Amino acid sequence: MLAADVLTDDIEVLAFSRFPAARWESNADPGTSRGRPRPPGTLRLTRVSSLEGPYAIDRDVRAALGLPPAGVVGYLVRGPRERGDEAWPGSADRDGIARAFPAGLPVRDEGRVIVWLVAAARRLGGAVRVAGSGAVLVPDPAAAVDLTVWSDIWLDPDAGLSVARTAVPRARLDAEVPWEGPPQGTGIVAAYGAEDMDPIDRAVLHTAAEAYDMAVLESGVPRDAYGMLADLDHDGMLAVTVSGETEVPTVLADVPWAKRGAIAYRVSWEPESLEELGMEHPPVEHRVARGRAAPLVAALARALHGAVGGEITDMMGFVVDPADL
Repeated sequence: MLAADVLTDDIEVLAFSRFPAARWESNADPGTSRGRPRPPGTLRLTRVSSLEGPYAIDRDVRAALGLPPAGVVGYLVRGPRERGDEAWPGSADRDGIARAFPAGLPVRDEGRVIVWLVAAARRLGGAVRVAGSGAVLVPDPAAAVDLTVWSDIWLDPDAGLSVARTAVPRARLDAEVPWEGPPQGTGIVAAYGAEDMDPIDRAVLHTAAEAYDMAVLESGVPRDAYGMLADLDHDGMLAVTVSGETEVPTVLADVPWAKRGAIAYRVSWEPESLEELGMEHPPVEHRVARGRAAPLVAALARALHGAVGGEITDMMGFVVDPADL
């Protein structure tokens, strides 16, 4: 279910971003221009699942199905029923999928399609109604805060920090605390399971381990990953993790510079209560803090993209235009 201003072209882009083999089986009109609605057609997502539409949804149908008032356009998804075990009681259910499938979570093809439907609804401000349970999932677009910049350019920690501070001056490297050796008493008090070890041997072993750790820290060996943090006080923390990745989102799989992997600059927001990230309907305090943190995440991603280029994806794995940040 989507608003009137969301076109089939928008659905098509998100489908091709997640399902590389997706294709139109009917209504495949390559000459269709944006702004002119297509007649209903069938978009094959996978070998056994398809999406049909768009269909108009009148007010009476919306009321009968419990859909949001803004939902005037709908798509019907057909696919196999493939269920696994029930969700663990009390487990996180940010997207409401466990609520919609109380007898067993969708797996395999059904699971992949359901996850995509919720992701597409979040990106486009829509809703998903699940046949059977009748549950209506309305993922909050504002909850999609985290962003990732993908590039073939590596910024070393000092350079990365300089870029990050242009957007968030309080950013710091995650490893700025100097190494001062192991805690007092290490190597003297026996660890669990090593009570029978000779005290002299234990002391020698710990001394050698400490010497090795210091040698590595002082060797200047280039890092292959690092992190940055920015404390937001009561609004939580911003975190940037930088690492090389051999796997990239499906939408980037055919990008020439990403075929063998890429550098990922992951910008994320961590609230004071991480448990609230897994809530379908977090408390108002969480949403207020998230609203203040989101522009900073966007600013960090924009700054990093300006330095290294590449592409930006949201937390659902869809491409984001830097101009929209």
